[in-house]
Amino acid sequence: MLDAEYFIEKLGLEPHIEGGYCKELYQNSRRFDDRPISSTIYYLLKSGQVSKFHRLKSDELWFYHCGSPMLVHEINSAGDLSTIRLGLRVEHGYQPQILVPGHTVFGAEVAEPNSFCLVSCMVSPGFDYRDFELFSSETLSRIFPQHQTIIRRLNGI
Repeated sequence: MLDAEYFIEKLGLEPHIEGGYCKELYQNSRRFDDRPISSTIYYLLKSGQVSKFHRLKSDELWFYHCGSPMLVHEINSAGDLSTIRLGLRVEHGYQPQILVPGHTVFGAEVAEPNSFCLVSCMVSPGFDYRDFELFSSETLSRIFPQHQTIIRRLNGI
C-alpha cells in the first residue's frame, strides 16, 4: 500500500517552511526578469499537518495526484473565506485542478484522517521566496478577525 512515507522517500521530498513536504521539479529555462517564467513542485501533506496561511504574488495551479482530497482555504482581499476541494470526487464538488489567484491568502489541510495528499503546484512566473509571505496567527487575526477558528487551526495560536 502506498502511503506518505513511500512518496516522501521515493520522490525525495523535504520538509517545507509552511508545513508538509515538497521538492522542486522544474524551472522553465525561459526567463521573465530574473526568474524562470514557470516552476513546479511536488507537495505532500499528511493528516494532521497543514499548509499554514501564506500569500504569493503570482497565480498558483494545484494538481491532485494521490491520497485523500485536500481542502484549500482562501481569504480574498475583501476578507471573504472560501474552501476549494481538490480531488477526484467530482460528484461531491471536488476538482482535480484548482487555481489560487495571486495575492490571495491561503492554506490547506488533508480532508480525511489517517491519510495524506500528494499534489503538484505550478507558479508563473517561477516561485521565488521574495514573492512568498508566511503569516503569523497574530497578524492574520488582526487583518481578518472574523476568521479566528480557521486561522488558529492552520497557523496555531
